[in-house]
Parts: sequence; C-alpha cells; structure tokens
Amino acid sequence: MNSSSLMSSIGTAPDSNEIRRSANYHPSVWGDTFVVSTLDRMAPNLDIEARIRLLKSKVEMELCNASNQPKEEIILIDALQRLGVAYHFEDMIEDRLHNISSMTQVNFDIEDADSHDGLYIVALYFRLLRQQGYCLSSDVFRKFRDENGEFKAELGRDARTLLCLYEASHLRVQGEEILEEALIFSRKNLEAMLPHLSTPLAEQVKHSLEVPLHKGMPRLEARHYISVYETDVARNNTLLELAMLDFNRLQKLHQRELHDISRWWKDIDFASKLPFARDRLVECYFWILGVNFEPKYSFGRNFMTKIIALASVIDDIYDVYGSLEELKLFTEAVERWEVAAVGNLPKYMQVCYLALLDVVEEMENKLTDEGRSYRVHYAKEAMKALVRAYFAEANWFNKKYMPTFEEYLGVSVMSSGYPMLAVQSLVGMDEIATKQAFDWVISVPKIVKSCALIARLVDDLKTHKVEQERGDAPSGVECYMWEYGVSEEEACEKIRGMVEVAWQDINEECQKPESLPLPLLLPALNLARMMEVIYQQGDGYSNSTGRTKDIIKLLLVHPLPISTSANKDI
Repeated sequence: MNSSSLMSSIGTAPDSNEIRRSANYHPSVWGDTFVVSTLDRMAPNLDIEARIRLLKSKVEMELCNASNQPKEEIILIDALQRLGVAYHFEDMIEDRLHNISSMTQVNFDIEDADSHDGLYIVALYFRLLRQQGYCLSSDVFRKFRDENGEFKAELGRDARTLLCLYEASHLRVQGEEILEEALIFSRKNLEAMLPHLSTPLAEQVKHSLEVPLHKGMPRLEARHYISVYETDVARNNTLLELAMLDFNRLQKLHQRELHDISRWWKDIDFASKLPFARDRLVECYFWILGVNFEPKYSFGRNFMTKIIALASVIDDIYDVYGSLEELKLFTEAVERWEVAAVGNLPKYMQVCYLALLDVVEEMENKLTDEGRSYRVHYAKEAMKALVRAYFAEANWFNKKYMPTFEEYLGVSVMSSGYPMLAVQSLVGMDEIATKQAFDWVISVPKIVKSCALIARLVDDLKTHKVEQERGDAPSGVECYMWEYGVSEEEACEKIRGMVEVAWQDINEECQKPESLPLPLLLPALNLARMMEVIYQQGDGYSNSTGRTKDIIKLLLVHPLPISTSANKDI
C-alpha cells in the first residue's frame, strides 16, 4: 500500500487522553474560497494574450531606441522592474545593464555634484546595477558631500532625489559608511517633508519609509507601484497598460495554482484531522509567491507551497502538541523516509508524515522524467535537517534548558525553515540549478545563513512576548538577556542590529561577480524579504486576519481595474 492509500484510511480519533498544550490559533480566514472558485473564471483570455504580445513588442522597440541614451534607458529599465514586467525582457535588460556598467564611470564624472538630477541619476544607476549583481563602488556618492564630509544641504530639498538615494542606501554592505550616512540623511529629510508632499510622490515616500523597495515583496511592490504610476502625469502609457494586463494575467495563473493546491489540502482534511495546527495554506502560497512569481516557476511553487504548509504543521506538532516520546518517533521516521515507518507513529502524526512522503514522491516522479532525479536526495536531506532542529528545540523545552545565545542560534537558524526552503527553491528550476548548485545550497552558505538569521531574529522580535506568555521555549531575546544580563530593550536592540548586518551580508553575496548566477541567489534574498513583509506589524502568519489578509486579497483576489488612460496613446 502506498502513502496516498494509507492516508485516506487514517481517522481522526485521539491517540490518548494525554493533556495537550494549545496555541489557540484562529481557523483559516479563507475557508473554501479558492477551492470553490471556478476554473472558467481563471482561464486565460486569448484577446488579452494577443494584446500583451503587441505591447511587449512596443516595449522592446523602446528599449532598443533608448540604447544610445543611457539616462533615458536606465529610467525605462527602472519602470519595467518596478511595474513587475521586467521578467519579459530579462536578456535585454541584462545586456543593457552590463553595457551601462562598463561606461558608468564616465557618466558619473560628468554629473553635476550640486544638482538634484545629478544625485538622482547616480543613485538610480547605483541601485539598478547592484540589484543586478554588479559591485559598483559607493565612492560614486562622495562628490555629493561638502567640505565637512556631509551630504550637501541643498540636496536635501528634493523629495524625488532623496527617495532615490534612500532606496539605493539599502543595497549597502558592511563598512560602507557613506551609505549609512546616505540612509540617515535621506530618511530624516523625507520624514520631515512627508506631511507637505502631494500625491503620487507622498504615497511613494510613505510606502518606502514603511517597507524599502529592496526589502519588499516584488509582486506586492509592483501592485503598489502600478497604482502610483497610473496617477503620474509623466507615465508611459504603453508600460502602464502592459503592467495592468500582465498583473491580471498572472493573477489568474496564480489563482489556478492555488485552486489545485487548495484541493490537495482539503482532500487530506488537515483542518479537522490536525485541529491544533495552523491552517494557513493560502498564506503559505502567498509566502512562496514572494520567492518567485514568474510562470516558468509554476511547478516549483506547487511543490514549495505543499512543503512549507507541511513544515508549518510539523512545527506546530513539535512546538505545541507532541510529547517528547512522540517527537522522537517522528524524527526517527523522517530519518528513515519510508512508508513502513508510519506504523510506529500515533495517528495524528501519520497524516502529516504520509502527506510529506507523498508530496516528495510526486516531485520525484516528475524530476525523474526530466532526468533530474538527483535533486530528490537534497530535498529529503533538507527536510531531515529541519526536523532534527525542531527536535533539538523540543528537547530543550522539555528539559527546561536555557541555551547560550550562540548555541540557540546554531539550532534556531535551521529551525527557521529557511535553509530547508532555500534547497527546495532550486528543485523547480531549469538546468541552471546543477548538482554543484545543490551541493552549495545544502551546505548552508553565507547568503542562506543570513536569510535564515533574519527569519529567526525577526520572528523572535515580533513574537517573543506572546510565546513567553503561552509558556513556549525561550526565544533569542530571552537567551540573550539571560546570558549577558541585559534588559529586554537592550537585547532587542542588539538583535535588530544583527538583522541589519545579515541584510548587508546578503547584499554582499549578491554582488560577487565570481559567485553563482543571480537566479540561484535570489530565492534567499526573496525569503528574507518575505519576513519583512509578513512580520512588519507582528506575526502576520499565525494571526493572518488583518494586514496579511488584506495584502493577499490585493494579489490573489482583486484584479486591477484597467485604466482608460493606460491605452489612450496606443
């Protein structure tokens, strides 16, 4: 009997009368919303597809025509990226930025150091090139400082320029003091200006001060920017219409994917069989949508969503529900990774264990057909490492053990789930994800460790008070306070500093020309971004009734109304 057949025969009867802990998580806020959605409503529109192809050809022509005008070209590329349609022109944009990177020194030398436009263009060049993996020196900003080494006061009067400098400063690496100064200078002046700005610039500044572009979810940033760009009198209507149509086209694709995954979740009936666990399938899909949204990653999104949803349930088993003896059995079963191991598990664990085996087997069958079966080993090993970390933390909790801060990080970075997800993010990629790439990612390299550190520490900062009230294991905040004898405020300040350093380390890893191809590095960057988005106002995953629900609706429920002004010039 295979895992799927066994799963359907498992009931929901309790395993014992043992008293269990409960986190009292709220039920799914979505119910069957995405299960009952009709596929006809989500089907592609052939007329829209044809219109998008026409608009793409026009944009390609605009890119070609701008090739001899670097400033106009860089502004066009920025608009394409921020509107969420740059993926259609990846090769052209890479070629153009590569060419621009070789001539930037000339351009920087001729920019007027006293002008707002000069600083605006330099900051825009800087951000776009660093985003693309080009390690452009921050010395390009030195000429915008006065004799005292401070940014010239007159440059602090133009909000558009300051916003561009502010966004560029978030691409800094450790030791770049001039970019630290740029961040302080731009943020201070933008905050002072904000009450006096008019739309759409005021909306852009407010949004960026809350979540800088570099730390935002690409799809959510595109949704926001389309609305802002629509009100800009200097907008390019071809780009605007393409962005709007493409956003709705992708939304239909994502709805179809979520419909299929929701059927899988409902068929297993996790909500009633494991009522103690967070029922967050839609939130999991949203999380993975932040890792990559493009159509070519559809299989990877399906697989990763199922994996993160199962990891979430397993996390709740280890954190809240399971006894230490049961957790030991589950850990051993995952190490064995075979259907026969299910007989040693209590019924509630069997549901999750068999689902895990089934999902990986489904993935293995597809990869075998494609000649990429070697990836399965890495997917399994990553999940085993996660479960080992879960068990280590459960062991600490049951023994009332307080680890040192360093000891805590050694385990909790792995239990964040991000090293596991970094591995799974490569599973659905094309041939760019070689065996060597998997050897690299499974070793938890610096960029993966940094994104996992952000995940763990941001989670701790936002949830430690609630978890301590609930009687959970100590977080990094408590471990730091206990080891160093400092206040909660001091511990949190130290941890916030560590998060910033981790961000700078991610930036550095993305700007190494000798490193791996950028597409292999971006999942780690995007995973870090999703922590900033979901945990911006607290634990928006466990408690997804407010802001999280609203932003999911923006991306997965409400289509963009197509502006009549978008196509008036076409």
